[in-house]
Amino acid sequence: MTSKGLTFDRVVPIFTIVFVDVLGLTVILPLLHLYAAAYGATPLQIGLVAAAFPLAQLIGVPVMGALSDRFGRKPLLLISQITTCISFLMLAAATSLEMIILSRVVDGLFGANLATAQAAMTDISDEQSRSRALGLTGAAFGLGFLFGPAISLFALEFSDSLAMPAFIAAAYSGLSILLTLFMFKETLPANKRNITKRGVLNLGTTALRMLRIPAVRLPLLLMFTQQLVFFAFESLLGLFVLSRLGLLGQGTALIFIYVGIILIYVQVRIIGRWSKRFGDARMATIAIGLLAVGLLLVALTPNQPHPLYFERRAAAELSQLAPSAVEVMVGNIGISLPDEAGRGFGGILWFLAALIPLSIGAGLIRPALNSLLVKRVPDQESGAVLGVSASFVSLADALAPLLGGLLFQSLGASAPFAAGGVLLLGLFLISWKLGAQSRPSVAASTS
Repeated sequence: MTSKGLTFDRVVPIFTIVFVDVLGLTVILPLLHLYAAAYGATPLQIGLVAAAFPLAQLIGVPVMGALSDRFGRKPLLLISQITTCISFLMLAAATSLEMIILSRVVDGLFGANLATAQAAMTDISDEQSRSRALGLTGAAFGLGFLFGPAISLFALEFSDSLAMPAFIAAAYSGLSILLTLFMFKETLPANKRNITKRGVLNLGTTALRMLRIPAVRLPLLLMFTQQLVFFAFESLLGLFVLSRLGLLGQGTALIFIYVGIILIYVQVRIIGRWSKRFGDARMATIAIGLLAVGLLLVALTPNQPHPLYFERRAAAELSQLAPSAVEVMVGNIGISLPDEAGRGFGGILWFLAALIPLSIGAGLIRPALNSLLVKRVPDQESGAVLGVSASFVSLADALAPLLGGLLFQSLGASAPFAAGGVLLLGLFLISWKLGAQSRPSVAASTS
C-alpha cells in the first residue's frame, strides 16, 4: 500500500466544500418547522417535514457512496450539490406543504455531500492520518454549524419572507458547485475504482453485506447508538436549559457556540495525536466513555436559573416564540419555568463543565469509528461503507427527537440524558471488544 499524506493543496478544497455545503444547510435547519407551520401544518405533519430528510438519506447516501466508489468522487459530489441547490430553490418557491416535504426528500435522496467528501478524504490519507483527515471534515462541519444559523437570523432581520433564507442557502450551494468544478481534483483514480455493480443500487444489499463483515458490524452499531443518544441531547438541549437554567434562545445559541468551539478544537488539535497514541479502536472507547460521563453530569445539573433570569420576562418572551422542532414532533411538552428566587451561578457552571467531556467525546467518536470502518474494508468500498455509516446516522437522527422527547415528557427533563448516559456506559464495555478485535486492515492485507 503506497503511503499517502495530507497535503495542503488537496485538503483545502475538500474542507472548503464541506464548510460551504454545511453553511447552506444550516441556514435552513433552524427554520424548517416555520416553513411547515406557514401552511397550517399539524404537529404530525411538521414532524414529517423534520424526518423527511434523514429518512430519504437512509436510501440515498449508501447508493451515492457506492456509486462514488465506481465512478469517482467528483461526478457524484457534483450531482449531490446540484440536487441540493435545486431542493433549496424548491423550498424558496414552495406554495404547499407537499412541496416543502418533496424538497427535503430530493435533498435526502441525492444530497450525499458530506459522505462523498469523507470518502475523498480517505482517498488522500493513509491509515496513520485517516482519523485526522476525517476530523478535518468534522471541523468544517462544526464551523458551518456555528455560522449558518447566525446568517439565517440575520436574513430574517431584513426580510419577513421565509424564502430569503432558502435563496441564501441555494446561493451557498451554488458556490460549492463552482468550488468543486474548479478546485476539486479527483481523488479516486480509475484503476482504484470498484467496477462491480454488486450492491450499488440496492440499499439492503449494501447494508447487509457490510453488516455481515464481523469487523465492520460493531462499529456500525456503535455509530447508530451513539448518534441516537447524542442527537437526542442536541434536540432537547433548548428545552432542558430552559427548564433548568432559564436560558432562552440567545442563551441556547451561546451554548451551541461553546460546544462548537470545543468540537472544532478537538477535531483540529486532538484527533490526530490521540489516534497515533491510542489507535482508533481505543480512541472510540475513550470517546464513548466521555460521552457517558458528560450525559450523566448533564442529567444531574442543578435546577438553578442564571443570575440574570427573571421569570416574568422569560414567560413573556416564550409567549411570542414558535414551538421548537422537538415540541411539534412529540406534541406540546409542558415546561415549568424555574423559580427566580433560586438564581445563582451553580447551575450554569455545572452545566458548562459537564459539556466539556460530552463535547470532547462527540468530537472524537465519529471520526474514530469512520476511520475504523474504512480500514476494515477494501479501498474500493470505502465510499460504500461510509454511505452505510451515514445512513445509520440518518436513521438515528429521525428517531432521536421522538424517543428523547417522549422520555422528556413522561419522565422529566433529566430522563433522556440519564438514560443515554447509562446506555453509553454499556457501550463503553462493549467497545473494549472493538479494541480487542483491532487487526490489520483488509486494504493493507490485500495491497
